[in-house]
Amino acid sequence: MPRPSNALLGLALAASTVGCGADPSTAPPAAAALSTALRPRQTPAYYVAQAELYFDTLDTRADPALVPNYSSRVARWEWPPWYLLTGYERMQMITGTRLALSFEPSTVPTRDCRAFPVQPFARCRVSFVYKRGPCPIFEEFTFNDQGEMTFIEAWSDQPGMRPTEDPNDAWAEAPTVRRLSTRVPGLGNANGLIEPGAEWMAAAAARDPELADFVRRTQSFYRSWAQAYSDAGPTAFPRGCGWSAAP
Repeated sequence: MPRPSNALLGLALAASTVGCGADPSTAPPAAAALSTALRPRQTPAYYVAQAELYFDTLDTRADPALVPNYSSRVARWEWPPWYLLTGYERMQMITGTRLALSFEPSTVPTRDCRAFPVQPFARCRVSFVYKRGPCPIFEEFTFNDQGEMTFIEAWSDQPGMRPTEDPNDAWAEAPTVRRLSTRVPGLGNANGLIEPGAEWMAAAAARDPELADFVRRTQSFYRSWAQAYSDAGPTAFPRGCGWSAAP
């Protein structure tokens, strides 16, 4: 979700290659598993409730003391026209979100959150309401085996900005959907911890420019966020929220 003014292969594949006679020493470590290696360990209602809690943190009507069960290294990635890596690590996520809400208050009265049997386990179509108007967003939530939220990914719910433009795939279930969460090594181990400096992260990033950009931004979060905000310019919100036809 946007906030104005402040906002390799997986473990399963590794196992299959070993089973086919590959040298186990060349298989990716379990720590490098992708999120799609995990299956739900919580109830569907749990994942929906956690997503709802997240949107409560961006709703002035809710109790600010209530936050989702964030992982210690939770990350939030918001695709253009938003600002890419807009949250990293638990305390920054909590304090940064509160600060953003104080700068530009919002409510999130329209929510449709659903649980899925494959990662991301929770996906939502919502509409934020700012003083300037409504802002529709599609957002997804990845979890580890402990039920901690490890990765948040958001898109403007406007034509040309969604994870898929297939009108028959409203919940981005097709294998062709473009998302980052299923390409970040480490989100599929039991703890779902992101390890930016790991060798297997570097190997995956060398093959994936968007993942490499994500890793780079984790190394200098505040500087990269400020640069992304500056680069996006004043048209980001009008475009992302559909308030104008600004290019």
